[in-house]
Amino acid sequence: MRPAQITDDFFFDLNGYLVLQGALEPDLLARLNSAFDVFPRDLPRGAWFHGAQRRDYTAETGLELHHCLELGGPFEELIDHPSWIDLVRHYCGEEQSYVEGLFIDECIASVRASGGHHPVHSGGYRGALRGRFDYRHGVFRCGQVNIICALTDIGPGDGATMVIPGSHKSNFEHPLKGNYGAGERMDHLPGAVPVHLQAGDAVLFVDGLMHGGSSRTNPGERRVTIYRYGVSWGATRFGYRYSEALLNRLTPARRRILEPIPPLLPTGDPTG
Repeated sequence: MRPAQITDDFFFDLNGYLVLQGALEPDLLARLNSAFDVFPRDLPRGAWFHGAQRRDYTAETGLELHHCLELGGPFEELIDHPSWIDLVRHYCGEEQSYVEGLFIDECIASVRASGGHHPVHSGGYRGALRGRFDYRHGVFRCGQVNIICALTDIGPGDGATMVIPGSHKSNFEHPLKGNYGAGERMDHLPGAVPVHLQAGDAVLFVDGLMHGGSSRTNPGERRVTIYRYGVSWGATRFGYRYSEALLNRLTPARRRILEPIPPLLPTGDPTG
């Protein structure tokens, strides 16, 4: 095992997240921002934009285009980006099992303006198996690992992702969660820390970690991509299916991540 991997494994196990500095090369970062420039900010919720659908989680979340891989171009390059692909395979790819492999459950392009936030959610307490953290017998078995890429600098006041380190293994509900009203903001939740990023950085975390987005108070936009990786036998949370046009233009390696188990249809006489 490489020393860097030992360090990553220790802190991922301990805290539930890792910061990947300089994850995106400048050219890819620029092309992603150019794609974000043309998103229609007034797109109605539920409407489609070139194969991606606006599906904001809450009214305060901001513009969120789900299924953004259908937009093509630089979004496809994130599927197996070398900055994180080996890490997500290691943590949630059912390593050393008969179902080894990955699947991208959700892919989202997110734009958040001043005033927006994302409420706190997840945590180990009564967490769904889909986001569960587990390590035993020398292998990780995480249900889902997320990669959030910062396309803009995200510092104080910019609406940084916030996490409660270690909460992915908690057996107790946060004692003060719920004291801050509906759509609870993480800004002052005890134990929550902001993950500040420079444009091009990424944060990797297990979905079972308590997390959310702090309030953006600065002008301008917080731009991120969110890719959720999971087990090869998973299915998209909202029922999205990747189009044949997208699948056919991908490299074989990328296609295997979006379609790890190709459809197997009956042939011959259906009556037997």
